[in-house]
Amino acid sequence: MRSVVVLGAGMVGSVIAEDLARGGGYRVTVADRDATRLEQLQRRVGSKVSVECADLADSATVKEIAGRHEMVIGALSSAIGYRVLEAVIEARRNYCDISFMPERAADLDEKARQAGVTVVTDCGVAPGLSHMMAGAGVAALDQARSVEIYVGGLPVVRQWPFEYKAAFAPRDVIEEYTRPCRLVERGRVVEKPALSECELIDFPGVGTVEAFNTDGLRSLVETLVVPDMKEKTLRYPGHVELMKVFRHAGFFSTEPVEVEGVCLRPVDLFSKLVFPSWSYGPGEEDLTVMRVIVRGSRDGRRVTLSWDLLDRYDRRREQSSMARTTAFPCAIVARLIDQGRVEARGVIAPERLGDDSALFRHVLTELGERGVSCSYEETVEEAP
Repeated sequence: MRSVVVLGAGMVGSVIAEDLARGGGYRVTVADRDATRLEQLQRRVGSKVSVECADLADSATVKEIAGRHEMVIGALSSAIGYRVLEAVIEARRNYCDISFMPERAADLDEKARQAGVTVVTDCGVAPGLSHMMAGAGVAALDQARSVEIYVGGLPVVRQWPFEYKAAFAPRDVIEEYTRPCRLVERGRVVEKPALSECELIDFPGVGTVEAFNTDGLRSLVETLVVPDMKEKTLRYPGHVELMKVFRHAGFFSTEPVEVEGVCLRPVDLFSKLVFPSWSYGPGEEDLTVMRVIVRGSRDGRRVTLSWDLLDRYDRRREQSSMARTTAFPCAIVARLIDQGRVEARGVIAPERLGDDSALFRHVLTELGERGVSCSYEETVEEAP
């Protein structure tokens, strides 16, 4: 039985660990510095998973832990994602990661190649599954013209004033609202403000939502040669305008301000006041909605390929939809890496997995077996 360690015992990391333990074939360990999280995980899954309390912000600790296992999976915050990635590569271990790190993971590609390891980064739902769909769509066409990705995690019950809950670190959500967005227009990478170009879209089973620019294309701007690409985040109508007001008022600023002799960062005050309202309580249900559209041509005809995903909270297992849809692609791909079915060495973007139709079908099949289904539609028109 092979040994795998999951770094991070949060909502996503715990689901990854449960999935690996349930599937068999692995001795699963979860490492985290939060002893309470580890205790909760063990109460949930029992002896199927071992736990280890460790400071994963320390690279030497990560390297030592990684070296004791045959496969490593990362489910950590963006703040420490890059240095953890580097430490795992230095330990010469294969790695599958969902951390949405602001740094460019591809900068460690040569280091990973020299170490002889396979690393797949951004391997959640979006980025991750969305990128696999984009890669598969482009590979299926003679020429791709555009890629559009729409994705969001939403509470089932809408509550005033935010009508939103965060299934992952709320601080990372704020970065989505402040970090400039990279898009591809007419073959050129352009930057636009976050929360820009808001539009309303109807999704069956969800209703009307608003879609706005966020910096979610990530590696796609470098790996896919497509003239037009964009990724937009989905929220219930009204959320964007509210976030723009907070941003304009300076509540998302990281620059300290003095208030009656006390220096504090506005974003820390905002976090303290608002994050409790953005956190899911026990049993609060969420949903994940995603649409990926690839347009182009094949055999002289115009072709549109589209995938739709709508997933809901798992009441039986008490797992949030966003945790499930993020964790499962990572767990599935980690198994593929460990089995040697992802042969390339280095830092690999998930869209490259979409190039391999057999691997991509395997991922979708495995997701379906876990209750996460994606519908697919192909439309072919005669070119004018």
